[in-house]
Amino acid sequence: MEKRSTQLLKGTLDMCLLALIARRPCYGYEMVQQLAQQGLDLVSEGSIYPLLSRLQHLKYIEGYLVASPEGPKRKYYRLLPEGARQLRQWRAEWETFVQAVTGILQGEESHAEDGSHDTTTNFLSY
Repeated sequence: MEKRSTQLLKGTLDMCLLALIARRPCYGYEMVQQLAQQGLDLVSEGSIYPLLSRLQHLKYIEGYLVASPEGPKRKYYRLLPEGARQLRQWRAEWETFVQAVTGILQGEESHAEDGSHDTTTNFLSY
């Protein structure tokens, strides 16, 4: 199951990062903690920094340094207008995707329960 979770996360992590940053500016380690609190504990700092760099390059977010009372400055990220537009688009695509997958999974459940999807039974009844 971990492999499937990892693959699902790979395809959605950039969207999740934008959504976190849209709530409020935050720094990398803080994002990892927030993702873990939401059940995405497979995420490490090493996996998000390349994505944050890519999101910056695409002008979806910008980074800025903030003094930290606990050591060196922290790099915070904030959402830019283009990032907000992209997040809206990704959310719409995600909703469509989730509805389609949910429909398929629920359809499989209902067919499995009533036996109407048993091709052997249907074939023999003709």
